[in-house]
Amino acid sequence: MTSLMIEQFTCRQDNFGVILHDPLTGETASIDAPDGSRIADRLGQGGWKLTHLFITHHHPDHVEGIAELAKAYAPKVIGPKAEAAKIDGLTQTVGDGDTFEFAGRTVKVISTPGHTSGHICFYIPDEKLLFAGDTLFALGCGRLFEGSPADMFGSLNRLAELPDETRVYCGHEYTQSNGRFAVSVDPDNETLAKRMEDIADLRSKRLPTLPTTIGFEKRTNPFMRTGDAAIRNQLGMETSSDVEVFTELRRRKDSF
Repeated sequence: MTSLMIEQFTCRQDNFGVILHDPLTGETASIDAPDGSRIADRLGQGGWKLTHLFITHHHPDHVEGIAELAKAYAPKVIGPKAEAAKIDGLTQTVGDGDTFEFAGRTVKVISTPGHTSGHICFYIPDEKLLFAGDTLFALGCGRLFEGSPADMFGSLNRLAELPDETRVYCGHEYTQSNGRFAVSVDPDNETLAKRMEDIADLRSKRLPTLPTTIGFEKRTNPFMRTGDAAIRNQLGMETSSDVEVFTELRRRKDSF
């Protein structure tokens, strides 16, 4: 089995489009549908026909292209069962623990409430790939529009259980701004400092900072390191619970 081809590109202001293509079967998926025309252009460049849409959550900048792509390609549109009433055009709904097949590979659905109440992520174990939508970002996590801090903390913990080498594709290019906040609460993390240098170099060349990996996030993302003594000391929360530390980190990031 050959590896999936992955095309990552910018959409809208700071969204990422991601297309998966299997050269053996021809099956092709888009992760979310932020911009139908932009996705169709990239499909055309590859000479590919869209067969699947994987939808992580209901926010407009992740679903607005569904209708255009459905009309052009009639793909399977797979999205969260818990948000089916908010997403037009789904042909299959899935929930936590469900699996389905794409290009001969099993795709596992992981429920990750927090950013929205029904948000899901898609994990392909054979490829060590996670499509995290707006739950986990490089050096950050999604804002809590519908869920609680405890919800998001639990969601990130579930993702942290995946193998460290898992490659993570996220919904937005937020890494540099997330990193500035991370440094403010974790100023002595040498791995983070080096990562910020690399991020600055990439962005100066207008290159993406993604994908990241689960292991890299566990070493540098403060939202996945609530038990770290240095971060707790910086916050003055040495004896607080992990959820309390996460809540304070999210509160500070919201106004950073």
